[in-house]
This record gives sequence, structure tokens and C-alpha cells, in this order.
Amino acid sequence: TRKIVKEILKSKVPVIVYVSPSGARAASAGTFILLASHLAAMAPGTHVGAAHPIELTGKADEKVMEKITNDLVAWAKNLAQMRKRNPKFAEEAIKKSRSITDSEALKLGVIEIIAKDLNELIKKAHGKTIVIDEQKIKLSLKNAKIEEIKEDLKTKILKILTNPNLVYFLLMLGLAGLYFELSHPGTIFPGVIGAICLILALVGLSILPVNYAGLALIILGGILFFLEIQIVSHGLLAIGGTICLLLGSLMLFGKNPPSLRVYQPFLYSVILTISAVLGGITYLAVKTLRKRPVSGKEALINKVGKVIEDIGPEEGKIFVEGEIWRAVSDEYIPKNTKVIVIEKKGLTLKVKSFKEK
Repeated sequence: TRKIVKEILKSKVPVIVYVSPSGARAASAGTFILLASHLAAMAPGTHVGAAHPIELTGKADEKVMEKITNDLVAWAKNLAQMRKRNPKFAEEAIKKSRSITDSEALKLGVIEIIAKDLNELIKKAHGKTIVIDEQKIKLSLKNAKIEEIKEDLKTKILKILTNPNLVYFLLMLGLAGLYFELSHPGTIFPGVIGAICLILALVGLSILPVNYAGLALIILGGILFFLEIQIVSHGLLAIGGTICLLLGSLMLFGKNPPSLRVYQPFLYSVILTISAVLGGITYLAVKTLRKRPVSGKEALINKVGKVIEDIGPEEGKIFVEGEIWRAVSDEYIPKNTKVIVIEKKGLTLKVKSFKEK
């Protein structure tokens, strides 16, 4: 809001703020933007005001809220006085959340014009005098053309990403995709989709007011599910992960006003679905890791596979027994070479070149 107001105040071109169509309002931030304009107009059936500050990220101290309120009052009164508008209304709109109709706004000197549409607005604005840099300018708008500036693609995408329901869904889908990739290395597609979803979710989270403790709990939940594969916990880590996902999800946007919170039935359905999916993936991964030993050794030992990603100083990947595995070796082994499994540590196999007799 402050950035928009600053742009209006330093503009060398007259800025007319018009509240329309009928039924629209200039509340909260809109009140400041209207007060900052060179010429303020409203359509019949609109209203302005109700600009009392609301704490979005949690319970603020009473003294802190008082400081914020007083700061906003001073700012609004300055804007009103600068544009020769009603400073008393500016103060009451913030302190008392006062809201007034278009006709009241005109009578109280908050706006200069009431117009039913843009054509009438231009007609009534023609001949009005405004002040820019202490110089009086008479508006000449006769036969002025109206040019609509449409939103660009970037703005449209950012508007979509300010939907908390979508941002939350992308976050959970991204975590599920990355988890699937980590528990089943080499599948690629879930990992790519998960990474894209997480990036989009982070863009949305950077715009929306977020409780970072809730975000941390969601990430911790994903980590606990992953650790379930690595550590024998008999499902305790998975249960802990589900609890973290639930608490984190409830906290993520929990202190926001209703329009900036996740719809509760949707939230619970996503948690149940994601928990079931992660639990299923974990079960399959654990089952694969704990296959019954063959002749005293694990089933993959001495199995022959094929290198699908070079194995060098860093781990590569092999295809063995119908599955893709991470693999390491004491020697460099190029792609398409046959290898034999000699050891298994967690989700990584140790291999060596296989020479057919």
C-alpha cells in the first residue's frame, strides 16, 4: 500500500482514483489510495473507510497495535490534508473503522466526484483543478479516449498464487513428489513435478502472511516419513509425521482472516490423502528394504544389473531386478556396463564390474 501511495504522490501525471462499479468499496488499503489521489471519485452505491489495522500473523501486543494504529492515523491525516480532504474522517476510518457512502463522502469532502461510469467521470473531471508540485493544473479531458491496460501474464499468475488453498495444495503435493523420488530413486517424474510444485508454493508463501512455525512442522512431517524408511520405528515416525502435517497445516494460515485461510474441509481432506499416500509409499519402500534374505544374504547380493548412470567418485544408478537403485563402486564404471551387486547399505548398492565367463 505504501509503495502504491508513494508512486501516486510522486507522479507528474494526474491520478484519478475511481471506486466502481456499484457495490464496490475502498476499504483498508483502498482508503489510503483514495486519499492519496489527485482526484477522488466514487460510483453510486459504493462506500469507503473501515481501515483499522488487523494483525495477520498472530496475536500482537496491545501497545504494538496502538503504535501501528497511531502511525496509520498520522499517515492518513497527512494524505487528507495534502489533498485538502477531510482529516477527521481519515482518523475515524482507522481508529473507529468508520465507513461512509458515496454521497456522504462527497458531502464530507472526502471525494470530489460521483459518477455512474467512466464516461461520466471524464466529463465531470474535465475542467477540475488539481495541484502537482505546488502548481495548479486544470484538467482538459474533452474527447479523451479510454485505454484499458490489461494484466500481464506475470500478474495473472501471481494473483492465482495468492489463493491459500492452491498454495497449500502445491506445498503438500510438492513434498509428496520429492518424498516419492527419495524413496524410489530414479523415477524422476514425481521428483520433477514435486520440485515445480514446491517452487510455485514458495512463491505464494512469499506473498501471503504465513506462520513459519507451521511451515517448519510440515517440513518436519515430511522428514519423519522419510526417516521411517531408514530407521526401524514400527510406524512411530510415520505417526509423528502425520501429527506434524496436521498441526503445521492448521498453523500455516491459522491467524489470517477467513479470506486468507485454507478452507477447513479441504485442508482435512488433503491431510488425509497425503498421509495415506506417504504411508503407502513408506510401506512399499520398507517392504523392499526388508525383503527376506536369500541363503543368509539379502536378495540383491550377487545379482547382475546394468549401469544407467555412470558410477565414478560419486554414486550413479543401476537397473537390477526390475528396479532402479543408487549405486557406488571402488572403480569407475561407465553407462551400459554390466555390474554385480556385492553389498547393500540402506537404499544404496555397492557394485563392481561383471565379467562374463
